[in-house]
Amino acid sequence: MKLRLFNYWRSSASHRVRIGLGLKKLEFEYIAINIVKKDQFSADYCARNPIAQVPTLEITEDDGSMLSLTQSLPILEYLNERLPTPPLLPSDAGLRAKSRALAEIVNSGIQPHQNLSTAARLTELKVDPKAYAAGFIASGLVAYAQLAKAIWGDFSVGDAPTLADLCLVPQINAARRFGVLDDNKFAWSPLMEHATIVETLVSIEQRCMDLPAFANAAPDSQPDAVK
Repeated sequence: MKLRLFNYWRSSASHRVRIGLGLKKLEFEYIAINIVKKDQFSADYCARNPIAQVPTLEITEDDGSMLSLTQSLPILEYLNERLPTPPLLPSDAGLRAKSRALAEIVNSGIQPHQNLSTAARLTELKVDPKAYAAGFIASGLVAYAQLAKAIWGDFSVGDAPTLADLCLVPQINAARRFGVLDDNKFAWSPLMEHATIVETLVSIEQRCMDLPAFANAAPDSQPDAVK
């Protein structure tokens, strides 16, 4: 099996998939799609990914057959079904649902508000995209922490990384970039009001970063990273 990952260094969705590939110990060809320069709108890439987003994972089997997958969470679910060890979801059905719910708080509740396409449209409307996104990032992280606090351990759901953590770590990275977290202090007032539980998310992120799969997937470690 050969893997090609079309992705961008600072894309949160790409970041999630890189972590998942690392946890599964899968080698892949890194293909940079510069979404700032709008490479995602090329005819060649749109043929792979009609919504013109990253990432896209192409899987070529030993018999030459090829599968192309888009959207980060379905990609990670596929990898988890194909290679169940180590698991990206808990064995308990309820905890699996909780892990998916935490992932969706990030995936659908936060990330769309910070995307480049959203920022471009807000700029056209003369709305500050950074301030707009910061509010959703802050309230989303608080919601994540409130849902996770009954089930977290060393990680968001118990004592092993799950799909939730694969979404959390890139989102905390983005929170710093948007000024919501500044050196682990809570610059945005909703976070200050909930500092105790949100601080736990930062400690979970730090434990994740002790694992090579998370460390190697970090945006600044990618070949197309802008230093």
